Amino acid sequence: MVAKKLSLVLTAAWLAAAPLMAAPAWAEDAPPPPAQAPEQKTDAPPAPKEEPGLKEVLSEFLGKAEQSLPTQGKRLPLGNAELQLSFAPLVKTTGPAVVNVYASQQVRVRSPFAGDPLFEQFFGGQFGGGQAPQRLQSALGSGVLVDPSGIVVTNNHVIKDADEVKVATSDGREFPSKVLLKDDSLDLAVLKIEDSKPFPVIPVGDSDALEVGDLVLAIGNPFGVGQTTTSGIVSALARSHIGVSDFGFFIQTDAAINPGNSGGALINMGGQLVGINTAIFSRSGGSIGIGFAIPSNMVRAVVESAKQGRDYFERPFIGATFEPVTAAIAESLGMAQPAGALVSAVSADGPAAKAGLKPGDVVLSLNDIAIEHVDALGYRLATLSIDNPATLNILSQGAEKKVEITPVRPPEGASAAEITIDGESPFSGAKVTALSPRLAQRLGMPSEAKGVAIIDIQRGSSAGEFGFMPRDIVREVNGATIDTPEKLKLAAAEKTRWWRFTVERNGQLMRQVLRY
Repeated sequence: MVAKKLSLVLTAAWLAAAPLMAAPAWAEDAPPPPAQAPEQKTDAPPAPKEEPGLKEVLSEFLGKAEQSLPTQGKRLPLGNAELQLSFAPLVKTTGPAVVNVYASQQVRVRSPFAGDPLFEQFFGGQFGGGQAPQRLQSALGSGVLVDPSGIVVTNNHVIKDADEVKVATSDGREFPSKVLLKDDSLDLAVLKIEDSKPFPVIPVGDSDALEVGDLVLAIGNPFGVGQTTTSGIVSALARSHIGVSDFGFFIQTDAAINPGNSGGALINMGGQLVGINTAIFSRSGGSIGIGFAIPSNMVRAVVESAKQGRDYFERPFIGATFEPVTAAIAESLGMAQPAGALVSAVSADGPAAKAGLKPGDVVLSLNDIAIEHVDALGYRLATLSIDNPATLNILSQGAEKKVEITPVRPPEGASAAEITIDGESPFSGAKVTALSPRLAQRLGMPSEAKGVAIIDIQRGSSAGEFGFMPRDIVREVNGATIDTPEKLKLAAAEKTRWWRFTVERNGQLMRQVLRY
């Protein structure tokens, strides 16, 4: 009876697996199979058939499934032996290259009573008077050793504004580190530690080879409890606009990622680094199975910049800006669906102009890799090598064609002069310079940004008191258009008490009128 019930269950499972199994079929022109002779009836009762046991039923079911599944590529585990496989050998190989990153900084604690005249009258400097006390603020994250010389990759938000960064390896050793490179827009940082012996590393793999459904492991130090490994699959690729950085091409995984995992390793079943765990989507602060990692191909490009001695990631420059292809734009261009990136502007004499790109063209693929959206193109361009030609497939005036483009280093611009504004104006104490594509990248601004930008502000200066910030672009002062640092210095020297100025911050124009 048990065997009959099991047979019914397995029959249902067999029907569910029917697409995986090869069903018998005959060609249309082939003769039908020969009819079998009818069985001769006898008066003897048929011998009772022995019902197969559980072992025989499962063996037959798994055997037929194994024969019907594809023999190439990836497949489901089959049989009890494969279900007992373990990730332990993989973790033993890669675990020693995942480190803990400790960042600390001294911050001043401002009293809630500071500046209150009532409390200062009665208690003097006890409540905010004089120098505010300092407190040590710490941050904990993870990192990955990617070079035997001691190069560590982590997230920028782990070490941001830190006065001291230490790295602890899995064997308990602790090393001071030097920050080689950090990029806020990508949320990546590269550290360097020193030792007389080479460090264990995780080889950097090709994140473009990942597919949705691939098995991955996440290794890090969640909540500071110690090195922890979790498993999952690749849930999605090319995730954008998740709100943690300007980067828009994340790997999504359901492997548990928690606070402290930031900067840790996401590895594939070949023991290769395919991502740096960066963020989670959560309402409680813990993992709910929606985590995001920066692809390893982006990590490789950033590490190469650090090895070349740069303290920021220099993106290849092609001299063009792009925008999304909306449904309306796709329809007007005769495209079947919205995809690719629309060319919105082309710089004169840049690589894009030389390649023949024009506003209105749509980039469909780069090096035969389809471009799903504008963020995907930004990622693909950022991972290109400078001076290494690439092939773009574009839609131009209703026809597809291929063009070759060679990315270059961002131009420096005609003038690199830096001027510090003095005098009695609201801009006093601000250091300004003319933007170039290279400087804009260094400041974490779009390469196409132009104008006179504030790059530094003296502490306690008028510019600081009025709320000016580095990366602000001064557009206009008292009716005069500002396009050179010299013009801003001249406008700031005007003898007046009334000031009208326009400043661009993060793409937004702010106009201010004040008496000073």
